[in-house]
Amino acid sequence: MTEADAAPAARRRFLGLAAAALAAAAAAPLEAQPVGTSARILILGAGAAGITAANQLARRVEGAAITLVDPRREHLYQPGLSLVATGLKPEGYVLSRTREWLPAGVTLVEEAVAAIDPEARRVTTDAGRALGYDFLIVALGLALDDDAIEGFSRDMIGTNGLGALYGGPQDAARTWAAVSAYAEKGGLAVFTRPATEMKCAGAPLKHCFLVDDIASRGAAGARREILYAANNKALFSVPIVSEKVRMLFETRRIGAVHDHVLKAIEPGRRIATFATPEGDVEIGYDYLHVIPPQRAPRPVRESGLSWADRWTDQGWVEVDPHSLRHRRYPEVFAVGDVAGVPKGKTAASVKWQVPVMVDHLVAALQGREGTARYDGYTSCPLITRVGRAMLVEFDYANNLAPSFPGVIAPLEELWISWLIKELALKPTYLAMLRGDA
Repeated sequence: MTEADAAPAARRRFLGLAAAALAAAAAAPLEAQPVGTSARILILGAGAAGITAANQLARRVEGAAITLVDPRREHLYQPGLSLVATGLKPEGYVLSRTREWLPAGVTLVEEAVAAIDPEARRVTTDAGRALGYDFLIVALGLALDDDAIEGFSRDMIGTNGLGALYGGPQDAARTWAAVSAYAEKGGLAVFTRPATEMKCAGAPLKHCFLVDDIASRGAAGARREILYAANNKALFSVPIVSEKVRMLFETRRIGAVHDHVLKAIEPGRRIATFATPEGDVEIGYDYLHVIPPQRAPRPVRESGLSWADRWTDQGWVEVDPHSLRHRRYPEVFAVGDVAGVPKGKTAASVKWQVPVMVDHLVAALQGREGTARYDGYTSCPLITRVGRAMLVEFDYANNLAPSFPGVIAPLEELWISWLIKELALKPTYLAMLRGDA
């Protein structure tokens, strides 16, 4: 290594260690005396929320029959999909085996949930197995409603300028193929956001910023035009962050239209149709990123556990926003994407939701009320270009809630924030799965 190479390498090592230290600081081990019980605790879903709940409960209770229900043998690190979709990580980066994260004593039923009956306290699987419970934790994530976009199907991803990174590693990799082609040819790239609640609402912006940055370095260069189609009048749900994004768009000459909701595509003609308050609008594109509406999985929507007076088209579980406990069935809790709370469909939300839920469940086992409260904390490492990001953290009240005040400015594009996303976030996530964060 030459002297010219040594200094940048040393800086990378230093910042890598700094990011790892920040991850360690955010991953403090949980300590509590285990509670003896013979209760049947049923967890639906082996995503981030379900596995984290299983590990934390295994430490907090003794003698319980803890059962986790999910047919997926591979666990998906979903925060990494935006990196796969822009060629920054391979498909394998986001995959691991579900069983390797489960503690001893937790039973895994590798079957899909077919029905939930909260009156009978029974869950039925697609194999016809009936599972009773004393406490139920719903952590089934969400479902992508691809059929809501007329003309769209996931087998189109990667062709005719279509990208859609949410479906999994293969979809993200095929999205990268479409992005790569766009970076060479240029033209108009259009980025969408559904009108429903969604997983990681910053992901559409991350993808928009990254594609713009990658295309600016490719053969397309100045031949690129970027358009972000917002579903409402804001670019982000937190006003101060929305204004920052608007300023970045202006600086980088990224266009934006508001109150545009994607309803149909014609891939052969490369035409996208948007519903707007003034009627349908057609926009031609060279690259289109599709994010379909997102809803609770069908067994949840049909269970009677959903809110009846809000999100009626989406079916999120009716829980108290601070305890994650069901408002009508006190033995039922919901965490993660499926929980019907005003904010919180990110892995960072899971990190704070699950300990609160466990506190209330363990308290119920002891015949008392829990005291922990979830304040809506969520985090979005908002990538703005390769090597730069803003570490945006906020709560239900749209207050910024920085984890490292005085160290990381949440609304500045920083390399250290990029390193947290690139290097430290996954180790912190894995520590969370193990119950250590």
